[in-house]
Amino acid sequence: MRQTIGILGGGQLGQMMAISAQYMGHRVISLDPNPACSASKVSDQTIVADYDDRQALRQLAETSDLLTYEFENVDAASLHEVENKVRIPQSIRLLEITQNRRLEKEFIESSGLKVAPWLSIKGPEDLPSKITKKQVLKTSTGGYDGHGQLVLTPDTDLTEARDLAAYTDCVLEDFISFDKEISIIVSGNGRGDYVTFPVCENEHRHNILHLTIAPARISDELAIEARRIAFHLAEKLQLAGTLCVEMFLSKDNQIYINELAPRPHNSGHYTIEACDFSQFDLHIKGILGEPLPEPQLLEPTIMVNILGQQPQELAKLRPSWHLHDYGKAEAKPGRKMGHITILTKDFSKTLKEIDKL
Repeated sequence: MRQTIGILGGGQLGQMMAISAQYMGHRVISLDPNPACSASKVSDQTIVADYDDRQALRQLAETSDLLTYEFENVDAASLHEVENKVRIPQSIRLLEITQNRRLEKEFIESSGLKVAPWLSIKGPEDLPSKITKKQVLKTSTGGYDGHGQLVLTPDTDLTEARDLAAYTDCVLEDFISFDKEISIIVSGNGRGDYVTFPVCENEHRHNILHLTIAPARISDELAIEARRIAFHLAEKLQLAGTLCVEMFLSKDNQIYINELAPRPHNSGHYTIEACDFSQFDLHIKGILGEPLPEPQLLEPTIMVNILGQQPQELAKLRPSWHLHDYGKAEAKPGRKMGHITILTKDFSKTLKEIDKL
């Protein structure tokens, strides 16, 4: 049955959610403060308003059959005001957990899973007087792509850290010496059915995802353990839609959860070309409560982000590479403008080609 899906957020994730929904025959209404946002190009209607605009959110709720969100920095309190007007299968609870690093870590630990050792920092007085090992101070809310983070070492002047802790609640994490950063996408339909995509391997540069390799170059045993963790979290959350579990793999093969993303994720973009169903397809099916297929990886792949400081024309030099241009009007350094997906059976050769760009 045709549904009207309201999407909070009009960035590239909202755009790709909308494309999947449109292919399935559904209507899409996006809400975003930018009238020329990426999702507006593929939506039936765009409501131009801030994410915490109560009147606009009520309009979205009253004209949609269900709501979903494309990123976690939306106002959970606003969603509570419309939860009696419209279905929010993705759940406000999941949003509240994942938009607060302290709550997220407490939830993960209560699920019996590992995170890096950490402290809750509610003010400058909670910071240690001296840093004795490498640690990372992160704001509890609002951070992404390295924003709201300070790396602390024994040589660090703590003035900036104290200023940050005085401004907002933070968490102080021990720095994990990891061998690889990995992630896994899991989807659920809110009815107890859960499926996962292959574990993938991620490389960050300046705290922004540079590329993703799928499947990850790890042992079968570690891949099975990563899937177990994803299923366990999905069950605890009664997941509807798509969730990304970002992890660190330590040098002694221990898996630590870095963070959860309660929606499709940058590291899952490869699924559009490399799998029979994409992470966006299963997000839409999941929030609609439909049966979920077990996604199959059709071919190994590498996904590369295109940032504002990079010329997008470079991708067109390889006719076999899949270019996704998000249609953003203004290119800024560090801003994700698009991505390239490369189907490949030779990771080493393809990585060398990427390095030449």
